[in-house]
Amino acid sequence: MKDSNSNSNSKPWRPFTANCCSTDQTISFGNFSRCRPSKSDFSKNIAPLPSFRRLSFSDLSRSSSARINEDLAQSFGSDLYDFQLSELRAITQNFSSNFLLGEGGFGTVHKGYVDDNMRQDLKPQAVAVKLLDIEGLQGHREWLAEVIFLGQLRHQNLVKLIGYCCENEERLLVYEFMPRGSLENHLFKRISICLPWGTRLKIAIGAAKGLAFLHGAEKPVIYRDFKTSNILLDSDFNAKLSDFGLAKMGPEGSNTHVTTRVMGTYGYAAPEYVSTGHLTTKSDIYSFGVVLLELLTGRRAMDKTRPKSEQHLVDWAKPYLTSSRRLRCIVDPRLAGQYSVKGAKEMALLALQCVSFNPKDRPRMPAIIETLEALQQLRDMAVSCGQWPGSPKSSRNGLLSVKGRRENGGASGIIWKHSPVASNTKG
Repeated sequence: MKDSNSNSNSKPWRPFTANCCSTDQTISFGNFSRCRPSKSDFSKNIAPLPSFRRLSFSDLSRSSSARINEDLAQSFGSDLYDFQLSELRAITQNFSSNFLLGEGGFGTVHKGYVDDNMRQDLKPQAVAVKLLDIEGLQGHREWLAEVIFLGQLRHQNLVKLIGYCCENEERLLVYEFMPRGSLENHLFKRISICLPWGTRLKIAIGAAKGLAFLHGAEKPVIYRDFKTSNILLDSDFNAKLSDFGLAKMGPEGSNTHVTTRVMGTYGYAAPEYVSTGHLTTKSDIYSFGVVLLELLTGRRAMDKTRPKSEQHLVDWAKPYLTSSRRLRCIVDPRLAGQYSVKGAKEMALLALQCVSFNPKDRPRMPAIIETLEALQQLRDMAVSCGQWPGSPKSSRNGLLSVKGRRENGGASGIIWKHSPVASNTKG
């Protein structure tokens, strides 16, 4: 699902396996028939599962592959296909490197093609096959999370899970193929064509609607890994969220947060989550704000190739976000003035709200969507308003003109882990 041009400098992630599926860390994903958005706008997008059985990580982690397949088949029925390993080998030419779409700590992703002979009711289509590295139980745990969440949640801004494979020690997932790859590759790869301002807005709105759907459920889903590499694009640049291996069910009853092991991608994680392990939907809002800054500036959330004061995007960008004059100095130079001055200012202020240190000051997703959609009507291009070019190049603060701009690179996207905040925290 992810393009093979993923950042070669990224540190490969290995599963963190310490007691991750022990009985004292049972996390149930039962009663999903109740998991419906509270707003009528979203209710039509989730598949009702009135007969859904209670599944838990601890139960399925101790089961054989045959028992797991039986449980999943009873829970999902025809909503997901149970593929055989031999079938997936065949459609990817034995997971050939020629069909490689991406690679990371989870394993590899290969392109395949399903013809009309594989399943009677499955239409011919290109697919992405993720082959998980289950070295240790964490890989199996994330595989389960993907199946359990995406097997039930249906929305136009979530990538569609078509099926799975659980055979002996192998764990695979089959998704719809996203032909334009990830937002990360379009923003940061030198070979990519610059994303126009309007397309950036479209992507931001689509990703926001995906998060709004998750947060709007009666029992909210916290995505926990919102970042540019997990925003995939179809042929029309419609955004869809992918990789639900770290997703969590939100707090219940009077609880205000979920306490969990700190996992995610450095640079995107909310500060209160990093420091305490307390996870809420506002943690996702912070990550969304970071992605808005990446769309606005063309810089990575973390970039170790830049001077130390510029490596962390949020810290570096904040002083520029409240001044229209200063803001133009950090707008992605590849846009070459082809962006709305008012739109950039509003996006900057929205991003600043999202990355507020106080979670209570961060807006909710419906308000974010409303703000972003209003920006689509603006046509005041900077290049025609005398707002371009930006500041002259300066070696002191790293801001360069178009001619002398630095290329983005670096080692962002690193998956990192922390020890539990306390010995009794649950993951």
